[in-house]
Amino acid sequence: MNDYQSGSGSLEAFPGGLNRLLELAHNLWWSWQPEARRLFEVIDPTLWRLTHHNPVKLLHDEKPERLIALSRDPVFVRQYSAVLKAYDQYIAPKDTWFANQYPTLSTSRIAYFSAEFGLHISIPIYSGGLGILAGDHCKEASDLGIPLVGIGFMYPQGYFSQRITAEGWQEATYQPYNRLESPIQQALMPSGAPCQITVEMGNRTVSALIWQVRVGRVSLYLLDTDMPDNAPGDRALSARLYGGDQELRLCQEILLGIGGVRALRALGLAPVVWHANEGHSAFLTLERLRELVQSGLSHAEAAETVRHSTVFTTHTPVPAGHDVFPTHLMEQYFSGYWEQLGLTREAFLGLGEHHDSHGNGFNMTALAIRMSTHLNGVSREHGRVARKMWQTLWPGVPEDLVPIRSVTNGIHAPTWIAPEMNQLYGKYLGPDWANRSDDPAVWQRVMDIPDRELWKVRQTQKRKLMSFIRERARAGWVQGHLEASQVLARGTLLDPEALTIGFARRFATYKRATLVFSDLERLKHLLQDRWRPVQIIFAGKAGATLRSWRTTICTRRSFWSKEWTSG
Repeated sequence: MNDYQSGSGSLEAFPGGLNRLLELAHNLWWSWQPEARRLFEVIDPTLWRLTHHNPVKLLHDEKPERLIALSRDPVFVRQYSAVLKAYDQYIAPKDTWFANQYPTLSTSRIAYFSAEFGLHISIPIYSGGLGILAGDHCKEASDLGIPLVGIGFMYPQGYFSQRITAEGWQEATYQPYNRLESPIQQALMPSGAPCQITVEMGNRTVSALIWQVRVGRVSLYLLDTDMPDNAPGDRALSARLYGGDQELRLCQEILLGIGGVRALRALGLAPVVWHANEGHSAFLTLERLRELVQSGLSHAEAAETVRHSTVFTTHTPVPAGHDVFPTHLMEQYFSGYWEQLGLTREAFLGLGEHHDSHGNGFNMTALAIRMSTHLNGVSREHGRVARKMWQTLWPGVPEDLVPIRSVTNGIHAPTWIAPEMNQLYGKYLGPDWANRSDDPAVWQRVMDIPDRELWKVRQTQKRKLMSFIRERARAGWVQGHLEASQVLARGTLLDPEALTIGFARRFATYKRATLVFSDLERLKHLLQDRWRPVQIIFAGKAGATLRSWRTTICTRRSFWSKEWTSG
């Protein structure tokens, strides 16, 4: 067995001139580069599909004879050389937007903390919109040359897979994945040793190993507590995304915030800007505060320094989406820590005080707001809602003057554009349209696309979606996981010609998936219009709110059954 088959990642194991294939596979740059994806697909189209487009696993599982044959194939070697040249030109940070705009800041760093990062299916450390946004931020920062580093969790069990029973209940299963078969590598300290940090949690100390994911020019560092030094409960601390009770969640957020700062220090990185993506990582402000106080600054001086270098993005427009930890847990895990901040118990707990949770807990969003100067929501409307929600933190300040701005969420266009649409845009907007996607003049040329061609691509995409849904339903039936009624409910009767509305979010109550059922007469009118058919696709997973969602599904099932049987 060769080294690349055993997962050791030895570059010397690859034949001929293909010795940099594994390097390409370990940088997620390939995930948004069509030519790079095609290169890996050519190696073994069937295996590419079976590995869910994971080139590391593809190379791990591929037969040596196939790679030897490809190394002697001049067509493949030319394709490989072209992709490698494009990769090398991209990675070189000489001519990027950031380098041109801010040449004196090239050595500065921005630290971006998030509980989840949605980068690719081969690294299942995300569940929904928050993670997708964080992943797109990393990719866009890479494209622009922004010197950003990410901090998150390893989650060796990722986010759970689901199965819906015939009764409408969700069954969750966790599938551990092999890090050696994913584009993940150990992070190394300047000394060359594996990076490892410790964090005090109450009366115990937890160790964490740091892993690295390369996202183009950006590095993402992931904390992993699955280490022999830790007790069994602590080894599972970073195992799952959004799992466990409040105490586990508090420990995770201590690890992310405090441990994340310590990981960056161990890696020799000194960010000048610290960005907390949602309140999960707000404890990073306390650890930075502790560092400055321990270095000799007063608490007031240290707090001012932390505030002016911290950015906080809030995402959730309802109180239920913000973490609030009971006072007794905060005392249990931070007793002794607040003294290092130069604070009393009361002053420390006051950092997380908010009228919605006054006397009942420590609000992580309130902490993040108090310790940040730069605050923003994720859309203009959300900015307005956030100013109203958190106005009490600025007594006497009118709502419209509350300093929470808004930056409307965007996407990393190369990641999300379908190959067919990419070709269409390249034909009519220009081959470099993605690099100029923020130029309004580019989008004026959309009007040059013939309606017939645009609609043809649109329908092709809808048919691919319907085929995927039907194949999932068919596979569930063949494997004995579904009953006949579920096969129908899984979308086998969907019409590719009908207007299709999608809801793809976690089924948490505050995301309001049930809103569509609030007016059944109106919904019935829309769905039963034979001349303008409408269909709705729901996709997502339920957490603690499963029971309320099941009730809605049952109501919906009864509604459909009554209407269909009555004609």
